[in-house]
Amino acid sequence: MSRVQLALNVSNLDDAVVFYSKLFGTEVAKRKPGYANFEIADPPLKLVLFEGGEGGTLNHLGVETDAAAEVEAAERRLSASGLDTTGLDDTVCCYAEKVETWVLDPDGAKWEWYVKTADAESMGGPEEASATCCAPEPLATAVVTAGSARSDCSTTRP
Repeated sequence: MSRVQLALNVSNLDDAVVFYSKLFGTEVAKRKPGYANFEIADPPLKLVLFEGGEGGTLNHLGVETDAAAEVEAAERRLSASGLDTTGLDDTVCCYAEKVETWVLDPDGAKWEWYVKTADAESMGGPEEASATCCAPEPLATAVVTAGSARSDCSTTRP
């Protein structure tokens, strides 16, 4: 089952976890320093919270899929439609190993299309505590045609 991901910046992670647990009637699925996520069944939503940045603002959006083949198909479709993407990337980000691609909407909102392949013990990349997580900064300069772009907190697996 694919689901939409909404990643928010929050000023107080503890307060946000309490609020969103009550709002969606579910407990947090993963909790790490400065990070929490919820796997909400109804409505199907992956809610990710990053402590830091300007609270109450959008960090990024995404689509979580069940298989890498779905990410690869999305990458082909997005590129074929003329959208600039980062290409496919194997990363460690947001306490997960992932296959992902990124694209910007016309107003600059970051969209991640990804599959989580395993849990990870670290946020990932050189800036472990970065509230931007894995969104390439700036995304537009990371776009390449050969699919060799790497996001800020990515570590390529062999």
